[in-house]
Amino acid sequence: MADFLQNGVITTLHKLKQRDLGELEAELSEYGARQPMALILPSLFSEIEGPALPRIVEQLAEIPYLSEIIIGLDQADHTQFKHARAFFDVLPQRKRILWHDGPRLRLLDEMLRDQDLAPQQAGKGRNAWYCLGYVLAAGRADIVGLHDCDIVTYDRQLPARLFYPLANPNFDFLFCKGYYARVGDDRLGGRVTRLFYTPLLRALEKVVGRLHFLDYLDSFRYSLSGEFSLRKQVINTIRIPSDWGLEVGVLSELYRNYNCKQICQVDIADNYDHKHQGLSDTDPEAGLAKMSTDIAKSIYRKLATEGITFSNELFRTIKATYYRTALDFVEQYYYDARINGLHYDRHEEEVAVEVFVQSIIRAGEQFLANPMKAPFIPNWNRVTSAIPEFGKLLCEAVEEDNEA
Repeated sequence: MADFLQNGVITTLHKLKQRDLGELEAELSEYGARQPMALILPSLFSEIEGPALPRIVEQLAEIPYLSEIIIGLDQADHTQFKHARAFFDVLPQRKRILWHDGPRLRLLDEMLRDQDLAPQQAGKGRNAWYCLGYVLAAGRADIVGLHDCDIVTYDRQLPARLFYPLANPNFDFLFCKGYYARVGDDRLGGRVTRLFYTPLLRALEKVVGRLHFLDYLDSFRYSLSGEFSLRKQVINTIRIPSDWGLEVGVLSELYRNYNCKQICQVDIADNYDHKHQGLSDTDPEAGLAKMSTDIAKSIYRKLATEGITFSNELFRTIKATYYRTALDFVEQYYYDARINGLHYDRHEEEVAVEVFVQSIIRAGEQFLANPMKAPFIPNWNRVTSAIPEFGKLLCEAVEEDNEA
């Protein structure tokens, strides 16, 4: 059973009991009649052949309240796209696949590139951005959810709890972040959150002073989760990062545009496991080393807009403060693991901290070398201002791909 503590500056919706799923879905179906709900699945083709996505599709096929499912398909040739269409055809809901590597969407991407509006790099951020733009252009959904396609412990409670805070007409939220405990059968997961993200926020608070933005980020129990829901009107205004800073960048955009009372987080799973990234201690451009670097840069950029002036000396201070803070977290997680009978390898944990220390400095060097560089994709208000017919063209291209 979860606690019921409300701490931080956003509302936390806990899982205090095991609510009947049929009752929850019936309530969502009632709400969905007035506020249609769509789910986005940003997917690699390889995930269709993996262990998680077949189960996810099997579960989604039983959900009554979703009016539409949008699949963003990456890294698929023509034969693989046809296979994906057959794979998702079992879903009874209205479904559309955005074939990002297909000629029609590539042509639209070139149109954006000519206006310097296209995403600069492939990845989940680009995938999600196009899918959100399609939802906006199609105009069929009022509430949109998104979750990853590699969740091997997936069940229907997850989307139900993710959509509920926005679907209930008596609630006033515009954005909901999913959270969960990353605990496997025998050990703790979530190394980037446990050993990098949270200790870095605590270190920054010590070095630059207490800021409302840092309190806000620290209020989320799992800031790096890939699951969220939002109202349609939010899509127009937020800029989505295309690198590993996606989740933190989205939260930063929400902080800039909306009141914290309009943002919440919800416990969406008793058990959550997905594909694990390698630490990549020898290659800073891969794995968790790359992820942590991008996350740190995302935080630095936002703090710069809050008036913080960075320098090499300040980054060295942040590094030293982070290292001591992270080692304290290693100690705390050791105690937590042991009382719960979980395996805990202090050496592996401290190796991860040492890799993350380098990420803090690397992110600082890259930020100082090019402080104006931003990985954000332009928001959809700007796209439709520059190319008013783009939404119509996107919908037509998706329809032609799905009907061809």
